[in-house]
This record gives sequence, structure tokens and C-alpha cells, in this order.
Amino acid sequence: MSGIFDSFSIDRAKELLNNGIGEAQELIRDPSKIDALLEQFESKLKEVPVIGESLSDVPLMISMIKSYITKEYQEVSPKVIALMVSALVYLVKKKDIVSDSIPVLGYADDIAVIALALKLSDAELKAFAQWREGRTSL
Repeated sequence: MSGIFDSFSIDRAKELLNNGIGEAQELIRDPSKIDALLEQFESKLKEVPVIGESLSDVPLMISMIKSYITKEYQEVSPKVIALMVSALVYLVKKKDIVSDSIPVLGYADDIAVIALALKLSDAELKAFAQWREGRTSL
């Protein structure tokens, strides 16, 4: 791999991750800070060309799952939560329809599964976003 990846190596990536450990540990201690980080991640994803807008609700989905599991937010059907978790399981533990080793196309099935889960859960995600917004503005 050349070009853009020339200046980025595994060692550099490890260094960047290690530099952020202290801040990450601080964030982990405070759920509201994690939620704020997820909101920032949502905004950042929207900037990614082509797929960013369709996947920008992934952090919101994760936050809703977390809030449901901790019984902080229960205004959602368990079937919707199961659908969302199923999409994440596919992403993490799947037997790919298209192998991830195939450049670009390898992630098409991953994106399709997540995008479908987000589309099917759209109303619930919007309701959760309003609930979360109301909670943080107090």
C-alpha cells in the first residue's frame, strides 16, 4: 500500500491509541461523557462521503442499546433492541455474504445490514434521540 498509507503505520496507530488511554479511562468513568462522545461520533460520521450519512446513527443505536440494557431507557420494543443487536453481531461475528478481504465490495454486506437495521428502527431511534436530548438539557 502506498500513497496515503505511507505515513501511517501500525506503530503510529498504536502510539495514537496509547496516547488516548488516559482520556478514555476518564470517559469510561462517566456515562454522560460517553454519551457526549457518541454524539460527537455521530456528527463526525455524517461528514464521511457516501456512507457517512447512512451510518451516522450507529452511535445513537449503540447508546440506545446501552440505555435499554441498563434499564435507563425502556420506551422501545425488545424486538427492536434484538434487531439492532443482531445487526451488530453480524458485523462482528458474521459469516460474510461477501468476504471483507475483497476491497470495497467486501464491506457492502456489512453496510447493508447495518443500514437496514437503522432504517427499520428509525422511529425508535428518533424517539430515543429526543429523550436523550431532553435529559441532557436538564
